[in-house]
Amino acid sequence: MSELFQTAVVTGASRGFGRAIAALLVAGGARVVGVARDERRLRAVRDELGAGFVPLAADATDDGLAHGVLREHRPGLLVLNAGAVPHMAPVHEQTWESFSRNWNVDTRHVFAWTRAALREPLAPDSVVLTLSSGAVLGGSPLSGGYASAKAAIRYLRGYAADESDRAGLGIRFVTLLPHLTPATDLGTVGIAGYAARQGVDPAAFVAARQPVLTPEQVAKAVAEIAGNPGSAPEYQIDGAGLRPVD
Repeated sequence: MSELFQTAVVTGASRGFGRAIAALLVAGGARVVGVARDERRLRAVRDELGAGFVPLAADATDDGLAHGVLREHRPGLLVLNAGAVPHMAPVHEQTWESFSRNWNVDTRHVFAWTRAALREPLAPDSVVLTLSSGAVLGGSPLSGGYASAKAAIRYLRGYAADESDRAGLGIRFVTLLPHLTPATDLGTVGIAGYAARQGVDPAAFVAARQPVLTPEQVAKAVAEIAGNPGSAPEYQIDGAGLRPVD
């Protein structure tokens, strides 16, 4: 692993994609600061991964946290993966509170850490990799503001890349758009909702969407993108593999 990436910060590191990303980076020799709200889950990750994983139980949407962690640990790789499970209901059955849930967690935390990465700033050739969603490409009618919140993350990447170039910071910003998978808590909830809408059971819904995307595939994609200075700005990934967004 590149010397630049010997220290990484991963938000949402206690489960799903974040946990798999942290595990792969630690296995590659990195020291990973894993941020999540659930201290119990973080301790379980630490028990599994060992001393290379540094658990930090905190709210990833906190602006002060973002600045403090980047200032203290100076990561070469920042993976912004934290997010809330959306409330699954059609738009007329949402409240503004439920509709905006992912704006207040997913988008807000990406805004906070992206801003901190530019203002500290991170070292030249550092990588900020944000996880958006394949839902932005086709919509997500049962998950409130989820797709639009994830679309805003794509815009934030572009804005930040432009500012990095304007200031000569040399920070690379990339966004990954994973497709729906039963291998995460969010995916399980989403699949249950869409399967019910179609009048099929979740197993049949998943069977029609083979091959299934795994957290390990996402983790490998993150490592591949981070290690490629000539990466595209955006990629989507599903069970069939990784490909740039046209």
